[in-house]
Amino acid sequence: MTLATLTTIFRLLLTPVFVLFAIRYGHSVEAGAPEALTRWAAVVTFALAAASDALDGYLARHFDQRSRLGTFLDPVADKVLMWSAVLTLSFAGWEQALPLWYAALVLARDIIQLSGAIVIGHIAGDIEVVPHWTGKLATALQVAAIGWVLLAVPAPPVAAVAGAAALFTFVSTVLYIRAGLGQLPDHRHGRPHHQ
Repeated sequence: MTLATLTTIFRLLLTPVFVLFAIRYGHSVEAGAPEALTRWAAVVTFALAAASDALDGYLARHFDQRSRLGTFLDPVADKVLMWSAVLTLSFAGWEQALPLWYAALVLARDIIQLSGAIVIGHIAGDIEVVPHWTGKLATALQVAAIGWVLLAVPAPPVAAVAGAAALFTFVSTVLYIRAGLGQLPDHRHGRPHHQ
């Protein structure tokens, strides 16, 4: 097993640790006695997990440590971390919280993309996913929204950051759907599909 893959597994293992710290801190806030140490433990755990994403990619590219297991686990670890953070910080009772509509949008986007990739891959036999800058910006803004809650940044309000992330999440989803539909056989050849 490569070091890059071990780094990805490390990210997966850190995710439930982050969730536990975040939930515990939320409980302390609701009890009227916020535990600053627990909050910073959640912040540091999330930061380590997020940094490991860049590290495993660097190791895989620069030290030729790509593997089938790593290729499968890396996006899974990314989604598990982001879903866990968005859902936890929507419900855990922190002083600031991510809007529930934003959590629903993030989950819907990923479900649409995953199910679409499965269907299109089944029909077309293969699917090529080309990252678009709107998707990358949406992910960056998603991390920023999480950071806004973790660090209790007062301004602009977290809803504004989540709103910007939501806009680019929506746009990138539409573009990915169009790109996916363009890979269907009938679309490639410009012919309408007849039953």
